[in-house]
Amino acid sequence: MKVFDPKEISTGEFHALMLGAIAPRPIAFASTVDKEGNVNLSPFSFFNCFGSNPPVLIFSPARRVRDNSGKHTLDNVLETGEVVINICNYAIVEQMSLASTEYDRGVNEFTKSGLTPVASTLIAPPRVAEAPAAFECKVLEVKPIGDKGGAANLVICEAVLLHVNENILGPDGKKIDPFKLDAVARLGGDWYLRANGDCLFELPKPLQSKGMGIDQLPAHIRTSKVLTGNNLARLGNTEAMPTPEELRAYEHEPMLRYMLQTHAQDTQEQERQLHLFAQKMLEEGRVQDAWKVLLLAQPKG
Repeated sequence: MKVFDPKEISTGEFHALMLGAIAPRPIAFASTVDKEGNVNLSPFSFFNCFGSNPPVLIFSPARRVRDNSGKHTLDNVLETGEVVINICNYAIVEQMSLASTEYDRGVNEFTKSGLTPVASTLIAPPRVAEAPAAFECKVLEVKPIGDKGGAANLVICEAVLLHVNENILGPDGKKIDPFKLDAVARLGGDWYLRANGDCLFELPKPLQSKGMGIDQLPAHIRTSKVLTGNNLARLGNTEAMPTPEELRAYEHEPMLRYMLQTHAQDTQEQERQLHLFAQKMLEEGRVQDAWKVLLLAQPKG
């Protein structure tokens, strides 16, 4: 591992490394107004949610690395204490990027980007009509962390209202469908991520049960030369191995019998092929079948 000490390289160099490593990052597409009512719209990828009761969102309009100047968004939230955090998806990503241009104070980025302002319900800043979701927020606190270029300014907000486009909701109308949301996230440099297609996958959460853990896997599985750490963790997330009765019933599966017979003269290759077969099952979510194959692949003697 190459080591980088932020005290020994420039802020710009460490900034680039940090943004390349901490990714993907969600984007707070923040709309604000100043005390005269002038509108500003700008994206920030130093952003996330930090609680739900009350609902707290934090983003950071950090001081510019190159010249230590501040952002208009920060000035506005300090003046008014209000912000709409719009969520950006792929349909508006180029317009969002255009809004990040450092226009002079007083220039309306809604106009520049071609996005549509819609009056908020509880606060003064408008929300973005095209955004799939938007949080109307009251600013609880602005916490500066330093006064040099690159220093953070944590804008701690309470969401007082959430607008969600009905088209991105799932069948129950209560959860957002990630495929319909089509969210985008920030990476390092000019790179973004589109959270859709093969990028999305489901992973069961060990909330209602206690998995046995990798340490409890049989040695021939735990030391497999085929299975990855992710594969082992999926197995370790189950509470119990299949019973002897279940294993006996599975011995008659045609594909398993074929693989056992084909490689009967080479036990090492037989084990490797069965582990590859089980790995494919794990990737397909067939955890119990993978367990049975792996247990039946255990070397005899």
